[in-house]
Amino acid sequence: MKQYKSILSCVIAAAVALPALAASAGNAISPVEIAAAVNRFGIPIAPGQIVLLSNVVANTAHPQLRVESLQRWDSQRMMVRLSCANPGECVPFFVGLRLNQDAGPQSIAQMNATATGIPDPSTQTPKVRAGKLATLMLEGDHVHIRLTVICLESGKTGQTIRATDKDRRVVYTAEVADEGLLKGHL
Repeated sequence: MKQYKSILSCVIAAAVALPALAASAGNAISPVEIAAAVNRFGIPIAPGQIVLLSNVVANTAHPQLRVESLQRWDSQRMMVRLSCANPGECVPFFVGLRLNQDAGPQSIAQMNATATGIPDPSTQTPKVRAGKLATLMLEGDHVHIRLTVICLESGKTGQTIRATDKDRRVVYTAEVADEGLLKGHL
């Protein structure tokens, strides 16, 4: 009887440990895969127009994605909720879509930003303004939180600013990701 209890406890320990191990070693879902899913949904979009709001991973490589919802974020962006066709492969996630793409880079700084993915703050206008509302995406190991905050400082893409909750009880330090969007870590 002791032998069966020992085997049973090993099986239970493995059942608990394996999903956690698989989740921590997730496969990144690329903007190319996301753009393909949005294109299948009927919206022509290029991978460069995808704004990842957090790290997006799946338990398997190249999962089949589906668009769950689509809503206007502002005049130039849409917010899209996606999930894996097989619910066990990933948790649902949000991405932003830039609708208006400029004809092309107009300066060397913008060309470098396009090539490296790191915008040059000196060539930008502020994406968030002090006193205005913004969305703060907080990301932890297994948690993604979305909050509405008040910006305490103006900031350009890539800059770190301070923001507070609506009750002004907590002050967050976050990076400006896009217009009206901040990213932080738990």
